[in-house]
Amino acid sequence: MLRLGFLAVVSVSLAASSKLPPSEVKITEDGQYRRIQANGIPDHAPGQFPNRNNPNSISAQRYDYKVPLNPKLAPQPAAYRMQPFGIAVNGVVFDPFAAEWWKGDPNSGWQYEPHGRAINLGLDSSNAHVQPNGAYHYHGIPTGLIDALSGGKPQVTLVGWAADGFPIYGSWGHSDPQDASSPLKKLVSGHVTKSGMRPADSPGGKYDGSFVQDYEWVAGTGDLDASNGRFGITPEFPQGTYHYVLTEQYPFIPRRFVGTPDASFERRGPPGGGFGPPPGGRGRRGGPGMRPSRPPGFPPPPF
Repeated sequence: MLRLGFLAVVSVSLAASSKLPPSEVKITEDGQYRRIQANGIPDHAPGQFPNRNNPNSISAQRYDYKVPLNPKLAPQPAAYRMQPFGIAVNGVVFDPFAAEWWKGDPNSGWQYEPHGRAINLGLDSSNAHVQPNGAYHYHGIPTGLIDALSGGKPQVTLVGWAADGFPIYGSWGHSDPQDASSPLKKLVSGHVTKSGMRPADSPGGKYDGSFVQDYEWVAGTGDLDASNGRFGITPEFPQGTYHYVLTEQYPFIPRRFVGTPDASFERRGPPGGGFGPPPGGRGRRGGPGMRPSRPPGFPPPPF
C-alpha cells in the first residue's frame, strides 16, 4: 500500500464560474487515516445550474471525511444505498444513487437509476448535478476532472478515494492488471440489463435500465468484479492494490464496498431529491427544490 508519510495538499483554484467561490480541498495523512476536507466546489467548469431539470444552485459545503490509509477487505462486500460512495481528489463527492423511487415509496423496492430512461436529473457534461442543499456531486465519470488530470489522454488516472479507503480510478486500465506495460483499454463493467419482464407488483414492463433493480452482475462478462473493481498495478500503487473503477456502463460509480466505510460518510439527514416526475408520472416524491429536513454536513475544515 502506498505510504507518503504526512502529506498536505491544498488546492485553491479559480472556480469555473465567477459567481462561485474558489475550489478548496485539503488532504492530510497520519499513521492511520487519510483526511479530506473540502468545500465541494468543482475545479472544472460545471454545467448551468439551476436548469430545467435541476432547480438548485451550487454552494459551498463543509466536508470533513476520513478514510483508512491501509484499507482491508471485509469478509463479505457490503451493498449500500443513500450515502456518498467516496470523494474525488478535487473535493466533490461521488453519490451514485438518486432519492427517487417508484410511486415515491422507498419501500417499494424499485429505485430509479439516474442514468436510466425514466428520469432526467439535469446532469452536466461531468455527470454531476446539485442537491437542494447546494452540494454539487458526481453521478458518473467526472469528465472535467479526468480531462484536467490526464490532459485528455488515455491513462490510468486516480480520481478519488472510496469511503472504505480503497482508491477510485477512471475507466482506463491495463489489459493485464498485473503488467504496467500492457496496452491500455477502457475497462468494462460486468453488470448487464436483466432479460425478460419485471415481476408482478412492480413497475411492470421489460427490464430496460430505468431502475437500479433492472441490472445484475454476470461473471465473465466484463473486466471488473461485482463491486466494479479489481486488483492491479497502478502508478500510485506499483506493487498492486484493490481499486474501484468508474465505468461508462452501469453501475457508473460502484454500488457496494469491499471494505468497511468510515462513519464520516454517513448521512446527517436525507439526501436531496424531488426533480419532477418522469413521463407518465411516478407518484409524488417531493417536488422541485424540495429541501431535506436536515442537510448533510460536517464541521468546517480548518483552511
